[in-house]
Amino acid sequence: MSQPPEFAEERRARIVELVNSRGRVKVSELAKQLQVTQPTIRRDIVALETERKLKRTHGGALATRSPAYEVEVEARRFANAAQKEAIAQACLPMLGQNDSIFLDAGTTSLAIAEAIADEANEPGSRFGANLNVLTNSVSVARTFSARGSIHCSVVGGQYRPIADSFVGPLALQAIRQFTVNVAFLGVTGMSGDQFSVADLGEADVKRAVLQQARRIIVPMDHSKLGLTDFVGVFKLADIDIVIVDKSEPYFAKLCDENDVRLILASNSISAARSCATSSR
Repeated sequence: MSQPPEFAEERRARIVELVNSRGRVKVSELAKQLQVTQPTIRRDIVALETERKLKRTHGGALATRSPAYEVEVEARRFANAAQKEAIAQACLPMLGQNDSIFLDAGTTSLAIAEAIADEANEPGSRFGANLNVLTNSVSVARTFSARGSIHCSVVGGQYRPIADSFVGPLALQAIRQFTVNVAFLGVTGMSGDQFSVADLGEADVKRAVLQQARRIIVPMDHSKLGLTDFVGVFKLADIDIVIVDKSEPYFAKLCDENDVRLILASNSISAARSCATSSR
């Protein structure tokens, strides 16, 4: 039975993301990680090579650009979309009435913004009448634009079209004027005890927010575990909570050793459940 087009599109977006992150991948590795057959992966690679998104090799694929190359934010929205939505639902209980939060640029942060906006639109929302959001993401700000109970401030600076975000000295200066209760900081890699991202400017923004937030939460899907991207941004011990769709035993042990709370989000979008494996 053939798979629906939207599933193939999401899977191929994930393949491009993995190839660009690692530089080179094998068909067997992709098949195992994406839980499809090797012939399916080979067909995907052929299609993606035709679109010039990667280079086909014997037994695998190569990135057409450096490993630090970023996939545009709209393309990344298709990768692990269900997991990101479940993670977003697990983030909601982290927020209280009239809270103040920071959301950075990225598709997981965008999923969180959409979940918050939907919840805020419901009668008797847990967020109260005034939720203050600070962001460097245009996409996140646009999500909140029609929600009167959410007050969204956008830091300016140098615009990055690929991430639809602002970075640079002006963005850092603006961030230092605020203090927030909770910051959600996305990453594209987590290896050893270090989180990493693809861009120097985005890394600087995250480090600045680290100093201005009372509680730091890293929401990420499990595919980031074991990956190292271009820029190391902060260490596991620097944060308070990690929210993932599923984990590995070694990572749970790392979180425990660093006094970091690990929350597992259900893969079910409609009924996301969270489980803390250790408390801060």
